[in-house]
Amino acid sequence: MTITHNPVAPAATAAPGVADGCAALLPGRVAVLTALAERLADPARRPGALLVVGLLRRDDGWPTPPSALDATTRLVASSLRGDDWIGRAGPAEFAVLVEGSPTDADTVAARLTAEVGDLGFPGLGAGAGIAVLEDGADAAEVLRRATLSLTTARSAGAGSVIRYRGVR
Repeated sequence: MTITHNPVAPAATAAPGVADGCAALLPGRVAVLTALAERLADPARRPGALLVVGLLRRDDGWPTPPSALDATTRLVASSLRGDDWIGRAGPAEFAVLVEGSPTDADTVAARLTAEVGDLGFPGLGAGAGIAVLEDGADAAEVLRRATLSLTTARSAGAGSVIRYRGVR
């Protein structure tokens, strides 16, 4: 799986503290479930996974600053290929549908979580949960698995990636 960066995106990254509202333009949770359902229903679908990348902050402040959300949105969007899909799974969570093997998904998630820490926002990190698209699982179950894995990754700390590997 080859992931290439958009050469325009880094130059377009706003300085910390400056928001442009691009995070608000992403499709929300309902669209995430719809995209998942369509992907799971496609009989010719390729292997893939849902990554839920969640922001972590060392401080207890809430909400996450819009400038951090926007910078993360640009980072994630510029890291994806044409067939990949991005939406919002929560206030500080990005849902990413990627094609490829589970190992490919692990690689993408590890890279994204590492790069969030390099955005220049003090105390900001990310964790990721991964759920492989499997026959017999519906969209809500795939999202639940990825979110459960993200919860575990968040408890482990910034840079953690957990792939769902079992039935709960």
